Amino acid sequence: MENLLEQYANVVGNEVIDHLRQLAHPLRGMKILHINSTKEGGGVAEILNRLIPLKRELGIDAEWEIIKGEKEFYQCTKKMHNSLQGNRDDISSALLSTYENTNFQNFERLKEKLETADVVFIHDPQPAALLHFCKERKGKWVWRCHIDVSHPYRQVWKYLREYIKDYDASIWSLSGFVQPLSHPMYLIPPSIDPLSEKNIDLPEKEISDFLDSWGINRDCPLLTQVSRFDRFKDPVGVIQSYRLVKNYVPVQLVLAGGGASDDPEGEQVLQEVKAFTGDDPDVHILELPPDAHRAINALQRGSDIIIQKSLKEGFGLTVTEGLWKGKPVIGGDTGGIKLQVINHHCGFRVSTPEGAAIRIRYLLKHPEIMESMGKNARQFVLDNYLITRQLREYLTLVVALLYGSEESIELKLPDQ
Repeated sequence: MENLLEQYANVVGNEVIDHLRQLAHPLRGMKILHINSTKEGGGVAEILNRLIPLKRELGIDAEWEIIKGEKEFYQCTKKMHNSLQGNRDDISSALLSTYENTNFQNFERLKEKLETADVVFIHDPQPAALLHFCKERKGKWVWRCHIDVSHPYRQVWKYLREYIKDYDASIWSLSGFVQPLSHPMYLIPPSIDPLSEKNIDLPEKEISDFLDSWGINRDCPLLTQVSRFDRFKDPVGVIQSYRLVKNYVPVQLVLAGGGASDDPEGEQVLQEVKAFTGDDPDVHILELPPDAHRAINALQRGSDIIIQKSLKEGFGLTVTEGLWKGKPVIGGDTGGIKLQVINHHCGFRVSTPEGAAIRIRYLLKHPEIMESMGKNARQFVLDNYLITRQLREYLTLVVALLYGSEESIELKLPDQ
């Protein structure tokens, strides 16, 4: 059986894999620890699920832990998330106290690993305060921000900044998200895994079986948005766009998603979406578990157009997934979607339900343009947004952090 790296070579080529081996060679045996807030649900967990095994195969002692907390902790971090994305969401002193105490409790639980790791990657606000309690650390600490922090609510950012400023470096998805800090800051967009259940090629029969099981008519154009039920994903705006299109041409809409364990607002938003939809038989709201990867894959492959009409978006891996499957994407003109959806090349960026409706009608009227955009879309992801590229940039960052003061660094393949 092929090992992981050989499997990726079949997709991206041997030169890419050789480059990864060169970068990883001086890091062999080093302890690298990633910490985030959930093992499933959301793009961070999906990336780490494959990034960790790849690092291990390259000879790095990589581990992944999650921060654990009670309901009040996640209420606090959801408010932080909303505030970093621009909402004025004041957080009470009681919730902030819960945030700090939870981070301290998790530090005590993970103390040995945190103190002895060569590099620690902390993802997003939930575990950001761990460094404050780690007084005897051995290694470098990096804060990885997956959120659109271009216009944060200043009061909340100032609070978090006190914990983040002491990190050795930070990583951001876009230059427009970066906030002033005194340490080195890196730009590394996220990526998708082409070998995951969500992104591998599927037999046509499996795609048809999934669509049939959901009552979707394959003879009618299908629009799909896959995302958490979150107001920043604007599911109501997507329904408004669909209704405007349906005034002129037959069309179906699927809103597919679920919740993440660190998002307490998901159920409320889901009920709002259901109420707004009413009894329209051509709108399918699918509540999928976090591990429904093949189902999402089939849904995206069976769709004509992928939508991600976010109002704020750190990156938008569902956009990347849709592009990889050769589908034109209509996305919100915001955040990481701007990096991925190139107007008239692989889709369109929009700001309003009306704008989305106009672009949907245009594509449905010109199937030859849809096909051309789909081919462009897949090639664009192959060149820019697969996990091998993200792994390369993470390894480069670690080499720079650990060896940056040396005049030269010898990078070679392990057998040289």
